[in-house]
Amino acid sequence: MAEPLRPFRLRGCGSPQKFGVAAGSLRGLLRKGCRLLQLPLAGSRLCLYEDGTELTESYFRALPPQTELVLLGPGESWRGCASDIERLLAAFCSQQGAVVEAARRLLTDERAPHRQKLLADLIHNLSENILAEDKEDDKKWFEGLESRFKNKSSYLRHSCESRMRGYMREVSGFISNVHPAARDAYRGIIDLMADKLKSVKYNGCYFDRREEEEAARLCTAEGWFSCQGPFDRDDCPCKHSINPYSNRESRILFSTWNLDHIIEKKRAVVPELAEAVKTRDGREVNWEYFYQLLFTLDNLKLVHIACHKKTNHNLSCDKTRIYRKRKQTHEIS
Repeated sequence: MAEPLRPFRLRGCGSPQKFGVAAGSLRGLLRKGCRLLQLPLAGSRLCLYEDGTELTESYFRALPPQTELVLLGPGESWRGCASDIERLLAAFCSQQGAVVEAARRLLTDERAPHRQKLLADLIHNLSENILAEDKEDDKKWFEGLESRFKNKSSYLRHSCESRMRGYMREVSGFISNVHPAARDAYRGIIDLMADKLKSVKYNGCYFDRREEEEAARLCTAEGWFSCQGPFDRDDCPCKHSINPYSNRESRILFSTWNLDHIIEKKRAVVPELAEAVKTRDGREVNWEYFYQLLFTLDNLKLVHIACHKKTNHNLSCDKTRIYRKRKQTHEIS
């Protein structure tokens, strides 16, 4: 039975003109939109005007009628309302006459309140003391935190440490699923991992802007963190970024971002470790390989909550690295 038609407002990338289009499925809407805007169906896709989130069929079915969408042709991208702001700034740089018209359109249509808030947030962030590190230099940032935190890096380092401790608790808690004959060996590996984590202070440097060499793998200058995208893509489609050092609200929002295991912790890494211990048959389990998958950036990506894909990644551990050769000793006669 065909899905009932629902109306949507559709526009092309970079065009203010909107069209009313009704469709009962994502595929149907995409086909109609491509015909209307004269874009090739192959490689085209639909996303939310609001924030650039790309639509799937299930997401499409949950949208309310009259949702504003953007049709992207091959190679085009949309970052939400920020893209409109960028065009405003581009117009300002090229010709002053165009900026007046661009500003009028931006601030007078039905999206004006949201855009005004976006501009206000931009100005607010620019005025924040991002470079402030110590509590006495930015007291508002520390509101709601325990008094023991004296600088921003110490709190963010603690947050990362807490995540790593949580991962270790999950690994330890899996022992009830390990074959009874292999549990002692499994506990031994847990102890080795715990000692390794303690020696590197639970990798808290990943979110400490003062630890430049490691932190640079996740963030850019002055504490900006960028979403590294879903596990199956190279880049974040919405270009999410955040600076948790900028203000209290950003610090709180950053706590909702996730560290996503590319090879999944619960579905793949921990069960594979338990199986390796059970079937080792005299071989030495390469626990450092599993440590890398569980606790390091070799297998962790920082992602915005919307980019955290909790469906099965269908990735498995490298079978050639599960065991390692024992070091041979040679007797001298």
